[in-house]
Amino acid sequence: MATRLPPPKRQKLYHGVPEPVPEPEKPSPNIVVQFISEEDGTSLAPAVNIPSNLTRENLEALLNKLTPKDDEPVPFSFHVNLPENKNALAGAPTRIVIANSIEKDVLEHPSEEFTQEDVIVVHCAPQSVFRVRPATRCSSTLTGHSSPILCAAFSPTGNKLATGSGDMNVRLWDLNTETPSHVLSGHVGWVLCVEWEAMERKLASGGHDGRVRLWDPATGQALGDALKGHTKWIMSLAWEPIHINSTSPRLASSSKDGTVRVWDTATRRLEYSLGGHTASVNIVKWGGSGGPKGVLYTASSDRTVRVWDAEQGRPLMTLKDHAHWVTTLTLNTDFVLRTGPFDHTGKKPVNEEEAQAAAKARFDNILKTTPELLISGSDDHTLFLWSLFPSSSPAADSDDRTTVKKPITRLTGHQKQISHVAFSPDGRWAASAAWDSSVRIWEGRTGKFVATLRGHVGAVYRVAWSADSRLLISASKDSTLKIWDLKTYKIKTDLPGHTDEVYCVDFVADKVVSGGRDKTVKM
Repeated sequence: MATRLPPPKRQKLYHGVPEPVPEPEKPSPNIVVQFISEEDGTSLAPAVNIPSNLTRENLEALLNKLTPKDDEPVPFSFHVNLPENKNALAGAPTRIVIANSIEKDVLEHPSEEFTQEDVIVVHCAPQSVFRVRPATRCSSTLTGHSSPILCAAFSPTGNKLATGSGDMNVRLWDLNTETPSHVLSGHVGWVLCVEWEAMERKLASGGHDGRVRLWDPATGQALGDALKGHTKWIMSLAWEPIHINSTSPRLASSSKDGTVRVWDTATRRLEYSLGGHTASVNIVKWGGSGGPKGVLYTASSDRTVRVWDAEQGRPLMTLKDHAHWVTTLTLNTDFVLRTGPFDHTGKKPVNEEEAQAAAKARFDNILKTTPELLISGSDDHTLFLWSLFPSSSPAADSDDRTTVKKPITRLTGHQKQISHVAFSPDGRWAASAAWDSSVRIWEGRTGKFVATLRGHVGAVYRVAWSADSRLLISASKDSTLKIWDLKTYKIKTDLPGHTDEVYCVDFVADKVVSGGRDKTVKM
């Protein structure tokens, strides 16, 4: 008897319709790609012909194979610049970040600027050598302050933390054990700002009482009496950079009374006072170039940014481009000036000369490719990028000490007042936070708009970068912190836990600290 064939399979019906035939996968075209360095525009490897559907990780592996510099593969971020379009709207993206593959991100881009026939020039930016683990959970909630916490700052080595609060106290916390170590009381008003000296030998705090106090962080004792002189409260503090003065750096304090005072911390005397602003001086920064002792940058509610020579305090320039109060400043050297001689390897300098040399080397390393840049943010919803001392960098052409009083560019796009702006530690990016609940990322050297990070539902008060410039954290009125991944410009982790607005945040090693209106410090 012949074997009978099994009956044919019944065709599956979807709501009475036969199953559609699966589409065959589209073949992916090959394209010619030229990898160039984002820093100096040099070619990293000869042009290669590759399938356009290679993923970003494969491109990274390929580039590491083509440029065998060291054993460890270097992580890269890739982007393609869009051709300049005269009719484009202001704030339109100028680049395409490659997050998936060239085919998905570039060839299928809605602008349709690129075809398979073009040689696609991919700009590669090496990410830093070390990695910071992103914080994922709250490891401790520290109570102690009896009023909202207004400011928080990690020490340069990241071993200690200082927080200032409306209860008139500064508290020191030990980060290795995540426990309180000292309470520094002495102010008779809210503590509005705390600032560590870059060698971690002293801590300065400024209060609503108009006094500046110095503390010894090791013992928690006050170093002498308060520094008096300001007639209104202290808005911000800045220490002299270690590579200029490692023995006893001076301290600059700016106040609501419209003056900036520079104190000699060894003799506790006033060196000089800077008048000139006609309204509250909201922030002071001590830059490392532009003079033998650096320069002071001050931003004020009189709509100006002023630059002073830090040696005698003579005014160098007044920048009058903003249309409203200037509330925040950042330098591309901020991170290096703040951490002084300490880098991610954790080596401790033996003496002050070594510390000064180490700090100088780190500072010069940033200035190799770019001069010291300044970004000012204002209540007129815009920011300006300035390069005031272009000759301070070896990369500059001119030798004379030229100063440029025109901004490189104006960064527009925020819909409300700017609350905070910060350069990334490597100076390649800048992030600005505003009251329109968004954070915007800009290119640090050209000021081009890169991306908007949306996710907060309340005003964003502060932003902080991780030491490897790969993660950004933002603190908001909506009581959450968000960590953003800068490869995808999406939220990496959401850190809820605070029960009220978060006023301050800082990021060191792999710890994040935040404090706010609910009177608790969270790590």
